[in-house]
Amino acid sequence: MNAKVYWTAFYTKPRNEKSVAERLKRKGYTIYAPLRTTIKQWSDRKKKIQEPLFTSYVFACVDEAQRLQILEDPSIVSNVFWLGKPVVIRNEEIHTIQQFLEEYPSAKANVSSFSKGQDVKIEEGVFKGEAGIVKEVRNSKIVVQLDSLGFELSAEIHPSKLKVQSVTN
Repeated sequence: MNAKVYWTAFYTKPRNEKSVAERLKRKGYTIYAPLRTTIKQWSDRKKKIQEPLFTSYVFACVDEAQRLQILEDPSIVSNVFWLGKPVVIRNEEIHTIQQFLEEYPSAKANVSSFSKGQDVKIEEGVFKGEAGIVKEVRNSKIVVQLDSLGFELSAEIHPSKLKVQSVTN
């Protein structure tokens, strides 16, 4: 009996998307890490570079056993979940992203998988390791309420510096 194969998404550590994708491809997994072309300017030059379309995301076409193996990679933070289960992405959606990037190679995407009231843990900065609650989702920032000091402190934090707190049963 063949296991069901489907596309799913994984969160990576910040700025690890390309290296994770390459490493997992070398291990034989079907991986897609959409890249956009952008021009970066330094003081002495400009350079075209490829950067992730979706910050801290890679996509994989896997069965359940492969999904669990990928989670063991040191640069994979977690699976992306929807309604308490690993997100399942239709083939058509992956194909649409590929076509979109062919037509618009410099496109940008803003992804927020955080929602109001969600428990998060801060991964970087002064509050690294602190738990908080998402109070508001803005364009590229998330307002997180921190209660650890006995008073409410809200901070705007970039989504790549947050991790969804796992719900334990």
